[in-house]
This record gives sequence, structure tokens and C-alpha cells, in this order.
Amino acid sequence: MGVKTISYSMLVLRVLTLLLLIASAVCMFRNTYKLDGEKTTWKDLRTYRYVFATAIIGAFYTLIQLPFAIYYAYTEKRLIRHWLLPEFDFYADKLISYILATGVGAGFAASMELKAILDEVVALIALILSAENEKVDLGYSIDEFHNRIHKYLDRGIIATVLLTLGFACMAVTSILSSLSRPKSGSQSRFIFG
Repeated sequence: MGVKTISYSMLVLRVLTLLLLIASAVCMFRNTYKLDGEKTTWKDLRTYRYVFATAIIGAFYTLIQLPFAIYYAYTEKRLIRHWLLPEFDFYADKLISYILATGVGAGFAASMELKAILDEVVALIALILSAENEKVDLGYSIDEFHNRIHKYLDRGIIATVLLTLGFACMAVTSILSSLSRPKSGSQSRFIFG
């Protein structure tokens, strides 16, 4: 693969990564529901806070890398011409990819598990209320409770899907950054000589 192809691919992938991670953070930030006067937000679930944080960390890193990627795509040369910059890109891209991957895993695991538990809890509450007294007033219906929490968890899944796509773009960027690393012989003279 030529330098021009790699540089343009990395630029496009970094832009896509940034847009997807910002979209994920915005979706998570807007994830809220109100039931009987009480407001529940994404901050109330620790896992969603973690998903949000990973999206913000990834977006911040990508935003910092973007000017370097633009310069590299335009000139086909590094802005900072030192063998450490490609090494930094390689390892930092890997690290951010892994951070995003943990956010993806946490977001999907929490959302899917809570959806399964929610269905069981709602069925149990409905069974208890029907056995005890049908006239109990909770201030809202069980179906309304069930639907609002499901929508809340669905929005969390949507934010996690966007994070997954951002992770995929960052993982491919990480592979491409490995292609622009210096050969092992060229860096050894800087370390030992």
C-alpha cells in the first residue's frame, strides 16, 4: 500500500471515528426518562457513565490526532519528523481501541442484562399486584414503567452501537498506523548510537 493511500485512509477513518464517537456521546448524554415526576438520566447507571467516558476519551484523542492526519495526508510527510511519532501513533491507537472496546462490552452487557431483568421484575410486580389488590395506584401503569425503561435501555444500546462503529474505525486506523512505523533497524541507531 502506498503512502498516499494509507495517509488518506487514516484521515477518513479518523474523521469517521470522531463523528461516531461524538454521536455516541450525544446519544448517551440525551438518554433520560421521567416517570411520576422522577427523572432518570444516563448518569444514574455507572455503566452508561463509563460508555460516555470512553466515547469522550476516544473523541478527544481523535481530535488531537486530526491535524497531524490532515498534514500527513496533504504532504505525505509527518509534521514532526522523528521516529517516535509513528511509534506513538501505533501504541496510542491500540490503547484507545482497547478503551473503546471495553466501553462497547460494558454498554451491551449492561443494557441487555437489565432488559432481561426488567422483563422478569415487571412480570413479578404485575403478578403480585393482581394477587394482592387490583386497585393499587402506583401513579403510573406497569406498562408505562416497562415501556419507558425499555426505551431508556434501547437508547443506551444505540449509543453503544455508535461506539462500536467508532471502535471499528479506530481498530482499522490502528492497523494502518502499524504500516507507517519505521523498520526495526532505523530506530535502533537512535537508541544505541
